[in-house]
Formats: sequence, structure tokens, C-alpha cells
Amino acid sequence: MPTRSGTRAPQDGPGAPLPTLLTLARDIAITRLHQRLADEGFEGIRYVHGSVFRFIDAEGSRLTTLAERAGLTKQAIGELVSDLEEHGYVERVSDAGDRRAKIIRLTEQGWQAQVAAGRILADIERRWSRHLGGDQVAVLRRALEEVIALESD
Repeated sequence: MPTRSGTRAPQDGPGAPLPTLLTLARDIAITRLHQRLADEGFEGIRYVHGSVFRFIDAEGSRLTTLAERAGLTKQAIGELVSDLEEHGYVERVSDAGDRRAKIIRLTEQGWQAQVAAGRILADIERRWSRHLGGDQVAVLRRALEEVIALESD
């Protein structure tokens, strides 16, 4: 399986380390997600924008909060927010509690993109369930949740 750069890593495929297989599965799902988002008219959304879409609160979030949640610098998340703002997915508004601060919140287009992404990811999971069987996907989900819990300690 080619990586995002289009080259194939030597450890890809059968017998590859499990973390490599998990990364490949994630890359496939994210590539399909972004292809379908673009097909549905959500232009300009890139993989890195997930750092905003995944961590923004429904009522909006401060830049510092997004940076902390995403594990990025304020400068890096600020660039992503600016890019999403240029594409019409987010806006910066004054924080009612502190006029000096700005809140980043989704625009209507941003909400629609977030809803579409959730639907598309659910479609991908249903496709996997049809191919592998619902029981196998449920076992995979439980195993991954356990690994995440184990490594989050």
C-alpha cells in the first residue's frame, strides 16, 4: 500500500508490524474521507485540518485550547484555523467573557462538513462490516479501544 507520499514502505503488507497495519488502515480511511468530502463540494479540507475539526467545542474554542488538545503549538493551530477561515469553515468571534480573546467556531459550512465527515466515516465502517462481518468489526473495535485505554495510562 502506498503511503501518502505515494511510495511503499518496505514493511507494508503481510507480516508487517501491527502498528504499521493500523497506520495503513487509518491512511486508507482518511484518504477515502477526504476524497468523498471533496466530491460533496467540501473543497480545501486536508488531513491536518482534523486537528481543528476533532477538537473544537460545539460552542467554539479558544486557540490555546485547540492547540493543547491537538498537541500542536499555538502558531501551528493558528495557521490551520486561518486556512479553514479562508475556506469558510470557521470564524473568529470575540469571547463574551473576555473581549481581548477570540473564540474559533464552526460556520454553517463547517458544521455541514463535520456532519458529512461523520456520515462518511460511518459509511466506511459499514463497508468494512459488510466485507468482514459485523462481529469481526465489533471485535476489532473492542480490541482497539482496549489498546487505547492501555496506552493512555
